[in-house]
Amino acid sequence: MTHLCNDPREFAATALCGFCDVYSSIVKPTSGGVLRATATRPGKVALVIGGGSGHFPAFAGYVGTGLADAAVAGDIFASPSARLVHDVCVRAHRGGGILLGFGNYAGDVLNFGAAATRLRAEGIEARVLAVTDDIASAKKGDESRRRGIAGDVTVFKIAGAAAEHGMPLDEVERIARLANARTRSFGIAFAGCTLPGAGAPLFSVPVGRIAVGLGVHGEPGIGEIAMIQASELAELFVSRLLEEAPESPGNRVAAILNGLGGTKYEELFVLWDSVAEALRRRGLGVVAPLVGEYITSLDMKGCSLTLTWLDAELESLWMAPCCSASMRIGDTGPATPGTAEPEEVEKQAGWPRGSSESNRAGCAIARGFECLAAAMREAEAELGCIDAQAGDGDHGMGMARGSAAAAEAANDAAIAGAGAASVLAAGGDAWADRAGGTSGALWGLGLRSASAALDDNSAVTAKQVATAATRAFEDVMTLGGAKPGDKTLLDALLPFVETLSAAVDAGVPLYTAWEQATNAAESGAENTRNLVPRIGRARPLAERSKGHRDAGAVSFALAARTILQVLGESR
Repeated sequence: MTHLCNDPREFAATALCGFCDVYSSIVKPTSGGVLRATATRPGKVALVIGGGSGHFPAFAGYVGTGLADAAVAGDIFASPSARLVHDVCVRAHRGGGILLGFGNYAGDVLNFGAAATRLRAEGIEARVLAVTDDIASAKKGDESRRRGIAGDVTVFKIAGAAAEHGMPLDEVERIARLANARTRSFGIAFAGCTLPGAGAPLFSVPVGRIAVGLGVHGEPGIGEIAMIQASELAELFVSRLLEEAPESPGNRVAAILNGLGGTKYEELFVLWDSVAEALRRRGLGVVAPLVGEYITSLDMKGCSLTLTWLDAELESLWMAPCCSASMRIGDTGPATPGTAEPEEVEKQAGWPRGSSESNRAGCAIARGFECLAAAMREAEAELGCIDAQAGDGDHGMGMARGSAAAAEAANDAAIAGAGAASVLAAGGDAWADRAGGTSGALWGLGLRSASAALDDNSAVTAKQVATAATRAFEDVMTLGGAKPGDKTLLDALLPFVETLSAAVDAGVPLYTAWEQATNAAESGAENTRNLVPRIGRARPLAERSKGHRDAGAVSFALAARTILQVLGESR
């Protein structure tokens, strides 16, 4: 477990502050992440990487000369919000365009993709690359659905070298995609990891067993095997990866034997001795292997093996000099300190004042967020346990963080005199910024979309509320890429929206209509027991999810019930 901690909610932010202080000659802090502290030439392509915290040295440890220009840091195991990604990218941009690199997780895909869309609208050319190296997360032939684990390191190293050499954005993107297409990883664990402040790990592995097919977000493996010796584990790693070798692979590979946070280096060296022998027997030459901790999962006990099949171009970039806090190869020459960057990137200057009627509605919305935050804080552990059945167990933490931030922002807007639409939008933006991850992005989007159905100049009507719910559902389904039946929050949100709209259209008072819709949402959440996930982190463990409710659907139903109580108070 994590022994050294102050406020668990601030663990990631505090760790990042300490990291920036120690490595101040290499990185400098910025809102949402870190930037290179050394000078970069005008016109250079900026490589911006990132994802959730809890994986050090990924991602901040790979910012530096010859590597990334910036890293965006979300909370523990949670994607940074689209706003934070955008703002860090603006500060890192040097005129040559931006390549955004991240692991292929739904929250990262949503937030980095939304940030890239906004950057392009502002005239900054931005491309996205989701790393897909984990062979356990999807079958051969379905590589685009695989998640990114330690293969991030080789892909980012090669892409960073291409950018440092002055290649244009098209070439940097081509090389990064080639490296990704030729990279494969496979992981195992002996014990699960524990979130800061938590009293128990997200999952456990029986004594004498090994969980196979691990990710790096605390997800359980896809299966278990009996404990075996290092030589046998090396054969398992190498044979599984070679079965997945790309076409015309060649016989030279970059290799990373990666510890997940709780495995001693001596153990990794013992395992590497057998891995190296297994690779040599198969005629493979290993180029500059790395053994150690390169992308971790807090204190998880386990490891992974990554192979990247190299051609001449990729090998030269893999061996190119670099200097970051966690990776140093060759001599990058004398470092010149970079110029100071403007810390602030366009912020909301203040909320427009609404009419007295709309502000009263805004105050009621702020009260709703306050009650929602209390409910999510109380349900945090339960939602985490539900999510851990087939996910990474962080849903409760994300909902608690997001709702708390939303409550604070909505209250500030209401006190400033903002109307209903602005108060709801303020809450949605803060939710997305603080919660991170897929649920944070979707809740932020849904609340923002709902706010567009309201206004700041009149009282809120039942018809507007029903329209707001419908807009939220439509946009969440479109951006999230899920549909009802995929075992997501949509399976509670759809019956809620349909019931609410039908009741309002029939002239039913808002409180009663909301009560009927809440009952429908709770039934929808309960019915997710019978579904298997077809999207997101839980998909590789679909069978394990059977018989358990979806955490997103459960939390939405809880939110609906909480707001019903607020409506009852105002009634």
